[in-house]
Amino acid sequence: MKIDWAALGSVFGVSLIVTVALVGLFTLGIVGLSKRESASAQGDTATLAVTGAYACFAACAAAVAYGIYLIVV
Repeated sequence: MKIDWAALGSVFGVSLIVTVALVGLFTLGIVGLSKRESASAQGDTATLAVTGAYACFAACAAAVAYGIYLIVV
């Protein structure tokens, strides 16, 4: 049995980058929702921040769904 170390390293690198990107995207969504809370406390609205937060969460959900799709197929 021979292990293809280059392919194993490639898979590790891509999974690490995708994981960091998803965590960053989810963090941006949390920050957007916290902007809504602080704007609500001041009596303002943060429509753009909330829309951006929902877009971040939707992108995270799409990436997870695509990963599950790749595993199943």
